Amino acid sequence: MILLDDNSPAIIAAAAQNGAPAVPVPEHIQAVDSIKSTMVDSLKNMNLSDLKGVVTGENTLIKDGLTELTKLTVEFVPKLLIAILILWIGMKLCKMLKKFIIRALDKKGAEPSLKTFLGSLVDVLMKAMIVIMAMDVIGIKATSFIALLGAMGLAIGMALQGTLQNFAGGVIILLMKPFKVDDYIECGQYKGYIKEIRIFHTFMRPFNGRTIIIPNSELATKSLINHTKEPLIRLDVVASVAYGTDLAKVKEVLWEVIKAESLVQWEPKAPVIAVSELNNSSVDLSVWVWVKVEDYWEVWKHIREDIYIAFNNAGVEIPFPQVTVHQGKDGGAIHMEHRTVVDRPAEVEGEKIGTGN
Repeated sequence: MILLDDNSPAIIAAAAQNGAPAVPVPEHIQAVDSIKSTMVDSLKNMNLSDLKGVVTGENTLIKDGLTELTKLTVEFVPKLLIAILILWIGMKLCKMLKKFIIRALDKKGAEPSLKTFLGSLVDVLMKAMIVIMAMDVIGIKATSFIALLGAMGLAIGMALQGTLQNFAGGVIILLMKPFKVDDYIECGQYKGYIKEIRIFHTFMRPFNGRTIIIPNSELATKSLINHTKEPLIRLDVVASVAYGTDLAKVKEVLWEVIKAESLVQWEPKAPVIAVSELNNSSVDLSVWVWVKVEDYWEVWKHIREDIYIAFNNAGVEIPFPQVTVHQGKDGGAIHMEHRTVVDRPAEVEGEKIGTGN
């Protein structure tokens, strides 16, 4: 009987050499022997440093991964925390700045649409700057991103040049307030009441009931007249009388008309009557009266009528264009004086016309 142990293949081989019949080696024994041989060969070919690395785990993939993870954690996490802190503080500052701008615009009496627009614009710009700062702290280079935004802004600005000018004009109008809604202004060929002021255009309502839409850039850059900016406004009226009329009597009649008008203001400036022009057929007297802005058109409508009625009742002659024709005397024929040729000096007798000598 043959006992098999870890050296069974060797014993079986020796027995075979001594003439003993060959006994097949079981498969599990062959597998175990192969593993042992592989391990023995590996240990023979391995250096002591490699063996130390295997035992301690210094050269393993897990150790390298842990090292990189530790390095990344130590370097990146503080930057990430700083970026989060910048975002948190920045967003708080954006909210405070937006409220401050809205309060400042409230003190100036800015339009609600302008307050909302400017507040939102500043908020968006500040948040974009804060995000770029946070990206830079983390290590994400925002140079290319900023350059791209700059190029896009330049292209959009060139494409919307007129629109941006109107936008800037609207901001200037709403901030500086050269006029407001319900003011009566005159700008170039446009004349009427302001109906609505928007960011890009202003709507004007003339007396004919139409609506005029004017670009804000035109109103912000051109000269204009605001007839209703001050609480009092002067109304100018011209009254013409014929030559030879008693001016003292005319002024007395005009003063009666002014005194009868209850809407005329005597303070802080009193009305004025003065001769303003000596025309071909009339003597013109200017009447200056001060009225409140809201009463201007009411006085304008009937003061001239009152002057005409007062002149008519007082017998003051209102002139009209006249041409005086004078008939000249019938004279005789006009005779031309006879002229003689004066002898020229001897030294220029040889000169010829056009010779230049």
